[in-house]
Amino acid sequence: MEAQEYIVTEKINVAINRLEARFGRQKRFSSKPPIDQLISTILSQRTNYANERKAFEQMREQFGSWEKIMNAPVEELTKAIATSNYPEVKAPRIKATLQRIYEERGDFDLSFLAGLSVKEAMDWLMQFEGVGHKTTTFLLLFTFRKPVLPVDTHVHRVSQRLGIINQKTNQAKAHTVLLDLLPEDADELLNYHKLFFKHGQRVCTWSYPRCRECILTDICDYYQVHFKSTVKRV
Repeated sequence: MEAQEYIVTEKINVAINRLEARFGRQKRFSSKPPIDQLISTILSQRTNYANERKAFEQMREQFGSWEKIMNAPVEELTKAIATSNYPEVKAPRIKATLQRIYEERGDFDLSFLAGLSVKEAMDWLMQFEGVGHKTTTFLLLFTFRKPVLPVDTHVHRVSQRLGIINQKTNQAKAHTVLLDLLPEDADELLNYHKLFFKHGQRVCTWSYPRCRECILTDICDYYQVHFKSTVKRV
């Protein structure tokens, strides 16, 4: 093992141990049907959880079934998911995704993905417009417990600031880079994702990181460069 790789691996272990002490071991996978998880994740893009959930519930309440959602006028579907950001973009994408799934499979059951390899499942899902690495990995990890890692803005930001990934590593590339550093195990990947998500959402925020409350400052590259001389931990 090269020296730099060893340092990063140790940093990951320290961060996980401390965040587990703060938030607990993360264990909860999704109990949603796969199609529900897929459409929910599309709705969640650039949208907080409360608004995504409201959009999903309003859509299902108004139309009742996936077939009716697939056949709904795009204007009506856009209004139904209005609490999700960019509903005018997501509505036609949801309709097109449902239509293509129905044409290929004859129904909306995605359980067949469990029997595919990670690559096969990712290739199949990413054929749909608007379904990228984040959406695909969310579904495969949370629903099918496949060893993939969703990298949203929080996980990406915290991983960069700690120095686990390079500052030039974009969100799409980070999926692959982080997978090479972490165990190929769904439980461990879920734990990493949720711990770093919670830390990024509550402490290591984008605009004003709460370094006074942070338990990782001594292993954080961002803190050492920007705040060490001006912020004292309490």
